[in-house]
Amino acid sequence: MHVGLVCQEAELDEQWSYVHDKSNQRWLWYAVDHATNTVLAYVFGKRKDEVFKELKTLLKPIIGKANTQKIERKNLNFRTWIKRLARKTICFSKLEKMHDIVIGLLINKVEFGVNIHAI
Repeated sequence: MHVGLVCQEAELDEQWSYVHDKSNQRWLWYAVDHATNTVLAYVFGKRKDEVFKELKTLLKPIIGKANTQKIERKNLNFRTWIKRLARKTICFSKLEKMHDIVIGLLINKVEFGVNIHAI
């Protein structure tokens, strides 16, 4: 079964964090549907073109940057819920894998209603 997603307009943004120390930067790149504010796709990595291209590949038919209000609000929510994403914090991951898992689990739970106990 193939599930299609109808999205007229998407907002894309990135959010900075770090693993172990601030020299090891980790970026959350993601896109939200402008109409519903639902996360469409996300990837983790450095702030490099190849990571953005990975997200862009996931969003083949959806590209644009006209509106960014909703994704900036979502950035604020993520920073509030996940102290690893706060700009000034003492909470950080020691491993990239754990960093990505913690943030990914929150996105899956909040945006897609995935119960982590069912996984």
